[in-house]
Order: sequence, then structure tokens, then C-alpha cells
Amino acid sequence: MIRIAIDAMGGDFAPREVVHGAVLAAREYGVSVQLVGIPEQVQNELKRHEIQGLSISIIPASEVVAMDEKPSKAVLRKKDSSIVRAMQQVADGLADGVVACGSTGAAAVAAQFIIGRIPNVMRCAIACEMPTIHPKRCIVVDAGANVDCDAQMLYQFGIMGSILYSGIHNIKRPRVGVLNIGAEETKGNQLVQDAYRLLKETDLNFLGFVEGRDFPMGKVDVVVTDGFTGNVSLKTAEGIAKMVNHMLRQELLSSMRGKVGAMVAKPAFKALKARVDPDEFGGALLVGLKGVCVIAHGGSKHTAVKNAIRVAVDMVKADVVKNIEASFFLTPKEKAEKSVAKT
Repeated sequence: MIRIAIDAMGGDFAPREVVHGAVLAAREYGVSVQLVGIPEQVQNELKRHEIQGLSISIIPASEVVAMDEKPSKAVLRKKDSSIVRAMQQVADGLADGVVACGSTGAAAVAAQFIIGRIPNVMRCAIACEMPTIHPKRCIVVDAGANVDCDAQMLYQFGIMGSILYSGIHNIKRPRVGVLNIGAEETKGNQLVQDAYRLLKETDLNFLGFVEGRDFPMGKVDVVVTDGFTGNVSLKTAEGIAKMVNHMLRQELLSSMRGKVGAMVAKPAFKALKARVDPDEFGGALLVGLKGVCVIAHGGSKHTAVKNAIRVAVDMVKADVVKNIEASFFLTPKEKAEKSVAKT
């Protein structure tokens, strides 16, 4: 049975919504859930649910890292915090993956300090799924972990993103593109130009540059970018989705004809909501670690928590970490040296 540790104290609605989502996940996915947090509070929330026959345990932690604390200092100072203990479960081999819904910064710092990076990985990156016109979503790497990147980092993000997408969707050669202001090879700054040259030399299914309007249309499976640009793209897409939903509701409710039309189209609207609702995505994966780590939104309710655990389970089943370790990896310079040595 797959074991997933979860920071039960992390997030705006912890521990109630986290525990609720964990119970749903244990029931629906048949996984073993380890709720890491203050025992009395976690136990009180578990009493609200029917958990007989479910594999749910409580891992004690006496401290909580708040959303407004500086991540590095909080993780180092609060050794018995729920986020640190949850990461330690994976580091010690007592859990196969971890889910965190609190501070993204604290989760990323704790994961890299405690679980550790895969050898040769320069930086871990946040890989976030985004909806497209197709049933399968695309992945943006990096979506916010590294605001300043060099070309070598983007090169690594492309390889890790490709492996991740293959694991999620069972596609051997996902399409990889570098986010740019134009699709032409001559467009963009030095960073994307250098990353383009590096990725072009790999055996990835590299399509070249893609624009911000391309990946929502399903033209690429993996979007490679720095964390600053990736996070802006992600937040902009979320804002546009909310704006369209708000405007649509305004128009539909402004007249009787609109209200009747809304009733007729209700099933379609419900299906559309499921395709773009962040809660259905679950969470983003922190790739480059020696273990599976899923970071969910701080405002996650029980549905988002349940789906974040699903993402962690899927990553464990797909052996994503093992596949990245196996492929990770020789840098272009090392590949060239190895090629010269063979000749």
C-alpha cells in the first residue's frame, strides 16, 4: 500500500479541511495516509468522519510554520513542526510521498533540506498542470520556485518536465517548448536563446519556442520557463478564468432568457468548471527531489487536498523520481567529454 504523509496543520483551513481531504483520499484511492500535526487537534477532526477500515495514522508534531514566517528561518528553528516532520517521513523511508498545503516557500525549503535533491540537479522546480483545449493538461516548469534562472537550469527543467509528463500520461515523447515572446528562432532574450540551443541538442521531442497563447491551445505538453515568468503566466491564467466566469454569470443572470439558457446549459458549465477548477488539479509537484513532494494551494479545501494526494499517488506509481534519477544525468559538457572519450 502506498503511504502518503501530509502536513495536517498547513493551509488556511487546517486541520479540518486537510483531515477531511485525507479521509476521502484514503477511502477513494486505498492509500495509507499519515496525518502529521498536533495530535489532539488532528484527532478531534478525525472524530467527524467514519474512518473504520481506513489506513490513517497520526504522526505527532508540536509546532506549526505560519504562512507569514520566513521559510528558511522557520524550517531551521522549528525542528518539530508539522511540515518538517512530514518531510522527514519521506527522508526516513517511512512514507512514499508527502503533501503540503501551507507555505509554498516553507515546503520547498523543507523538502530540499530534508529530502534532498537528486545528484546533478541544480535546482528543484515547481511543475504545475494547466488546462488546455484537450483533455490532457500541459505542464509548466518552473511555476515559481526559481525567479532567477540560467540556461542550464531551463535545460534541466525541460528534461525533468518531459519525464514527469510521460509518467502522468504514459506518453513516451511529450512535446517540449520554451516559453518566449515569439515562435521564431531569433526572438527572445539571451536566456531563452541559450536554453533553446541546449534543448535542441537533446533527444527530447523539442518543438522550439512557444508563445503564451500556444500552450492553452494544446500545441505543447511541457512548457519550460523561469519561475518568475511561469508564476506570472499561472496567476494570469487563473485570473482570466475567474474573470470569464464572473462575466458569464453576470450576462446569464441579467435577463430571463439568459437564466433559461443557463439552466439548459448547466451540465456543460459543470463539466467546464471541472476542467479549469484548480481544486481538481490537486497540487504542483516539486521535481528534482529524491522523493515525491506535492505542494497544494494554501487555500485548499477538502477536494483539493484529496486530489493533491491523488497526484502524489500517481507520481509514486509512475516511478517519476526513479526515472529522473536514472536519466539525471550528464550535462551537455559531460556528454561532449564522454563522446570524445569514446572516440
